Amino acid sequence: MILTAILLMVALSVPAFMNLTRADQGFSEMEAILAEIFAPEIKGKTYPITEYGAVEGGELCTEAIQKAIEVCAANGGGTVLVPEGSFLTGPVHLKSNINLHLEENAVLRFTTDPQAYLPVVKTRWEGIDCYNYSPLIYANNCENISITGQGTLDGQANETNWWPWKGKREYGWKEGMPSQLDPGARPKLGYYEENRVPIEERIMGDGYYLRPEFIVAYECRNVLIEDITIRNAPFWLIHPVYSENIIVRGVKAISHGPNNDGCNPESSRNVLIEDCFFNTGDDCIAIKSGRNNDGRDIGRPSENIIIRNCMMENGHGGVVIGSEISGGCRNIFVENCTMSSPELDRAIRIKTNSLRGGEIENLYFRNITVGEVKESVIKINCLYEMNGLEQGEHIPWIRDIYISGLESSSSEYALDLTGVPGYQNISNIRLEDCHFNNVKKANVINGVKNLTLKNTWINNRNITGDYSSDRDE
Repeated sequence: MILTAILLMVALSVPAFMNLTRADQGFSEMEAILAEIFAPEIKGKTYPITEYGAVEGGELCTEAIQKAIEVCAANGGGTVLVPEGSFLTGPVHLKSNINLHLEENAVLRFTTDPQAYLPVVKTRWEGIDCYNYSPLIYANNCENISITGQGTLDGQANETNWWPWKGKREYGWKEGMPSQLDPGARPKLGYYEENRVPIEERIMGDGYYLRPEFIVAYECRNVLIEDITIRNAPFWLIHPVYSENIIVRGVKAISHGPNNDGCNPESSRNVLIEDCFFNTGDDCIAIKSGRNNDGRDIGRPSENIIIRNCMMENGHGGVVIGSEISGGCRNIFVENCTMSSPELDRAIRIKTNSLRGGEIENLYFRNITVGEVKESVIKINCLYEMNGLEQGEHIPWIRDIYISGLESSSSEYALDLTGVPGYQNISNIRLEDCHFNNVKKANVINGVKNLTLKNTWINNRNITGDYSSDRDE
């Protein structure tokens, strides 16, 4: 009887497991990662910035805010409170065990004077380690830090400040104005990376026109960013670098300038991004791990990243990996997200090339609703930014991607998958129970090995089958 009962249990359980999609099976690993992600518990007194000299209106409050942080930290930590009202400030440097809390209707407006963001601090700019202008909010080697509340962080960037440094007319740049494209600016940073110049000698800042990020947690642990609204950023909005145990929850990221990525975890692990709204000028979420030599030499992948219940509107991509991904990326879980806008270029995107390389593996997506995208629902581009350059020797290897329950309403392409010429460097891609509607062009599938489609439909046509390279369909 006991043996019969055991056999019956097995018989009942095996089909149930087999009916799970490969994406669902992969998501079983997510629970163990979630168990290691926790919000910091910050206790202690509350320190209103107004008690340290901050005055609402046009008076610069940088010193008052920093004094409140210093006193709070000296007393073992607590909450630095920004009350209702509008306060002008320069860079805010957090310390361990501090919660920067913005009350509802509180606004921190950041000055647009570049000199206020000096001296330079250690950061990573487009995947290259250097010293640059201080981010608007910065934490270095801190633990247990939070930025919370229903208030707004306003970088005040626009076509008259910060954005023209991109060097593009649509962002306010005019002939004769300085920009990051000047020979001694961004190209100098590229020279430093290519020649492995020590980081301590990579001093950028004044005269280099590299816009500062909005929020950077650099080599930090236990970070919570919750409920705030971020607007008008000079550059990337939320950028954890070399950090661990990060929660970004309930954030509204609304900024339409150049390189206004919403959230870019870089060389970081155990990251949870949930219940957020992204309406950005670049990628909504972009996972990174360093550019070229910097990414490979340091060798810290981004890993164990969970993205769920988020809404993506405008942007270059909804959930993106790359392009600075030389250190690799693994164990990414994305579920229950909605991505839709006439100004959203792609939904799921991986971008890299044979100069950057990187191993990208174990990516799981389920229950993704895609309304309208301009270009591709799923795009993998291993020729990103090659622009006629000769193929490099760092082949990116992209494998083990599982997508289930994705439905899209309108796009140019359903799948646009392009590997490195001469290699099948994209492998083991499986789509299950996916529906692509109103697709205008045929799939592009090049350099792909083991692409499996199960119960997958394009324009009401079932395309279930196994597709291995190099073919257009």
